[in-house]
Amino acid sequence: MKSARAKTPRKPTVKKGSQTNLKDPVGVYCRVRPLGFPDQECCIEVINNTTVQLHTPEGYRLNRNGDYKETQYSFKQVFGTHTTQKELFDVVANPLVNDLIHGKNGLLFTYGVTGSGKTHTMTGSPGEGGLLPRCLDMIFNSIGSFQAKRYVFKSNDRNSMDIQCEVDALLERQKREAMPNPKTSSSKRQVDPEFADMITVQEFCKAEEVDEDSVYGVFVSYIEIYNNYIYDLLEEVPFDPIKPKPPQSKLLREDKNHNMYVAGCTEVEVKSTEEAFEVFWRGQKKRRIANTHLNRESSRSHSVFNIKLVQAPLDADGDNVLQEKEQITISQLSLVDLAGSERTNRTRAEGNRLREAGNINQSLMTLRTCMDVLRENQMYGTNKMVPYRDSKLTHLFKNYFDGEGKVRMIVCVNPKAEDYEENLQVMRFAEVTQEVEVARPVDKAICGLTPGRRYRNQPRGPVGNEPLVTDVVLQSFPPLPSCEILDINDEQTLPRLIEALEKRHHLRQMMIDEFNKQSNAFKALLQEFDNAVLSKENHMQGKLNEKEKMISGQKLEIERLEKKNKTLEYKIEILEKTTTIYEEDKRNLQQELETQNQKLQRQFSDKRRLEARLQGMVTETKIKWEKECERRVAAKQLEMQNKLWVKDEKLKQLKAIVTEPKTEKPERPSRERDREKVTQRSASPSPVPLLFQPDQNAPPIRLRHRRSRSAGDRWVDHKPASNMQTETVMQPHVPHAITVSVANEKALAKCEKYMLTHQELASDGEIETKLIKGDIYKTRGGGQSVQFTDIETLKQESPNGSRKRRSSTVAPAQPDGAESEWTDVETRCSVAVEMRAGSQLGPGYQHHAQPKRKKP
Repeated sequence: MKSARAKTPRKPTVKKGSQTNLKDPVGVYCRVRPLGFPDQECCIEVINNTTVQLHTPEGYRLNRNGDYKETQYSFKQVFGTHTTQKELFDVVANPLVNDLIHGKNGLLFTYGVTGSGKTHTMTGSPGEGGLLPRCLDMIFNSIGSFQAKRYVFKSNDRNSMDIQCEVDALLERQKREAMPNPKTSSSKRQVDPEFADMITVQEFCKAEEVDEDSVYGVFVSYIEIYNNYIYDLLEEVPFDPIKPKPPQSKLLREDKNHNMYVAGCTEVEVKSTEEAFEVFWRGQKKRRIANTHLNRESSRSHSVFNIKLVQAPLDADGDNVLQEKEQITISQLSLVDLAGSERTNRTRAEGNRLREAGNINQSLMTLRTCMDVLRENQMYGTNKMVPYRDSKLTHLFKNYFDGEGKVRMIVCVNPKAEDYEENLQVMRFAEVTQEVEVARPVDKAICGLTPGRRYRNQPRGPVGNEPLVTDVVLQSFPPLPSCEILDINDEQTLPRLIEALEKRHHLRQMMIDEFNKQSNAFKALLQEFDNAVLSKENHMQGKLNEKEKMISGQKLEIERLEKKNKTLEYKIEILEKTTTIYEEDKRNLQQELETQNQKLQRQFSDKRRLEARLQGMVTETKIKWEKECERRVAAKQLEMQNKLWVKDEKLKQLKAIVTEPKTEKPERPSRERDREKVTQRSASPSPVPLLFQPDQNAPPIRLRHRRSRSAGDRWVDHKPASNMQTETVMQPHVPHAITVSVANEKALAKCEKYMLTHQELASDGEIETKLIKGDIYKTRGGGQSVQFTDIETLKQESPNGSRKRRSSTVAPAQPDGAESEWTDVETRCSVAVEMRAGSQLGPGYQHHAQPKRKKP
C-alpha cells in the first residue's frame, strides 16, 4: 500500500504586498428571537438591518445617573424575529461552505444567554433545519459526483490523512462489509424519522466553480467541552452493566504545523447529508443537557461539530488519485454551539448545576479576555500575550484567530425584559469582537496539471451528438460506385471505381494545397498576433510597474494614515476616560452638594424648631418669673410690715419699761388671725407647703408620693445604680414607668417622656436630688433623641440650730396659768429679728425647728 500524509496548508512565506497582509474583521451578526408571549415586555428593538436598540425595562429605568438610558449597537447584519433559517444561512454560512470547498478553513459559533435560541439556530427544528444540516446539504450537492470511494482517504492520529490506492481501499471495504454488524450503505440507509424533517431542505444550494479534476472526502467529528474537559461524543464505549466505565477526557495537542487538534478524536467518513446528520444526532444524544429555571433543555457544555474536507487532484490521465502528499489539501469548518452564560441567582442552580454554570461562565470570560487582548494588540501595536491556554475552548481555536480561516459569530438575544442585564453584557462583548481583525487566508496552490483531465478519455462535446471533423471531410468526397463484380467479363465496374478514386485523390490533393495555404496564412496571422500580444505585454508591463509604484506610495500613505488614526483613536480613548472621570467627579460633587443642602435644610428646620421652643420657654419663664416677682414683692411687703410691727412693739415695751415698771404682758395675736392677715396681704402661695404637727395627739400624716405633671404619658425612669435612697417624705413617683439603670434604645422606643434622677452634694454637704425631664423624639435615621425641658430639685436640709428661749425666773405667772415666753426685751427682740420674711405663721412665731424645702 502506498500512503501519503496530507496536511492542512499553512500560510507560506510570501513577499510584502501579497494578500496575506490583508485582514478582515470578525463578522458578527445578531439574531433576535421572538417573544414567548405577545404581551410580554420587550427590551430590544430592531432599528434597521444593521442596528438594534436596547431599552431599559420598567424595573431598571433608573440607572446610576438617574437617567432613562437607551443604547444602540451595530452589527454586520441584524436578523429580526421573522427571519427564516434559509435567509440566515445564505448570508452567514454559505460563504464559509464555499471557502471550505476551495480549501479554506472557517469557524462559526453562536453566542448568547441561556434560552436565546443558539441551539435552534445551529441545529434547527422539525420542518426548519438549522445551519448545520444546510451546510452538509450544500457540501454534498457540490461534490456529490466527485467524491472518492470510501476508505481511499484514511485519517490518522497526527491530524493528517493517509491516501490508499484503489486496491487497498477495495480490500478495506470488503473487510468492513465482512464484519458481524456491517453498516448499511448510505444509499440504502433508511432516514431516522426523528430528524428526517430537519435535513429535508427544499432549496437546492451548490458552490460555484468546483474543481472537477479533484476527488473529495468528507470526515466529521463531534466533541463537547464540559467543565473544561474535552469529551468525544462519537466514541464507542463497550457497555458493561456490572461496572460501567465513565467517558475519558481527551487531550489537546499541536501538530508539526502548529495547528491544535484533539488527540484520539473519532473521525467518521460520510458520503451523504443523511449519513452525516445521523452521526451528529448519535453524538447529540450523548451531549449533556439539564433542566434549569430558565430553560427546560439547557446546554451544560460547549459542542463543536467539525466538518473536514479532504481534496486530492487526479493524475495526468484523470483516472486515479494523485499519490503526492504535497498536492493534498485539508480544509475544516467548525460549527460551535456555545453554552449560554447565566447568573446563578436566576437559574437557582445548586450542586453540579452550580459547578457547571461556574465553568461555563469562566470559559466565556476567557473568550472575552482573549478578544480584548487581540483588539488592544491590533489597535495600539502592543504585543501582549493572548491567554488562549486559560481555557480549552480558546486554546482549541487559537489558529483561527491567528489567521487560519474566517471567523463568524451569531449573537442570539432574547428580547424579554428579564434578560436585560445579560443582553447588555452580550452586546458589549459583540462590540469588542467586531473590532478584532483576522488575517485573510491564502488561496490554495495550483497543482500544475492540465485541466479537464477527468473528461479527456470520454467523447468530446458536452453530449456526444455533434459530428467529428473527419466525418465532415469524408462526407464532402464524391460517393464510391458499386464495387460488386457479378460477371467475369465485366469491364465497367473497375474503370468506374478507378475514375472515382482518381477524383477523390485529386480532391484530396486540392484540399491539401488549400489547407497548406490556409495554414501558412494562419501562421502569419498567428505571428502577427504574437507580436501584437508581445508589444501589448511590454506596454502593460510598463504600466503595471507604474501602477505598482503608485500602489506602493499609496500603501505607505495608508500606513502613515493608519498610524495617525491609531494615535488619534488612542488620544480619543484617553479623552473619553478623562471625560468619564470628570463626569464621575461631577456626579460625586452634585451628590455632595445635595447632601449639604439637605443637611442645611435639616439644620434650618432644627433651628426654627429650637427658636419656637425657646420662644415658648422664654414665655413660660417670663410668666413664671412674673409670678415669682409678685410673690417676692408680697413677701417683702409682709416682711416690712413685720419689721414695722416689731419696732412698734419694741418701742411700746421700752415705753412700758420706762413708764410702767410692772405692766401686763402684751397679748400676742393668735395664729389664726396671723394667717388671715397674711393671706390678705399676699395672694401668692408659699413656694413649698410645710409639713408640721401642731401637737402630739394629732394623727400622723400619711406619706404621699409627689405626682408628675405628665402622669398621662409613658415615662422612662432612669435611675443610675449609684444613687442613694433618701429619707425624704416627698418621693418622685410616676405610674406605668419603665425603670432602667442604663438608658437603651428599646425602652426609649416605647415611651414619650424621659426622667433622669441625678444626685450630687450641695454646698452645705447635703444630698441634692435633681429630676431632669425631657421629651423623646424619633429621628430620621430610625433612632430616638431626648430633648430636656425641665429640672426639678429635691433637697433635704437640717435646721440651722434652734436657739433656746431664755425665761426669766422672776417673771410673774400669767392669769391663765400659762408660763410666759416673753420674758425680756432681748428675747422678744431676737425672736422678732429672726423672723423670716414671707412666713405665713405671723409675727412672733418661732419656726426655726421646722424643716425647709426648696421649690422644685
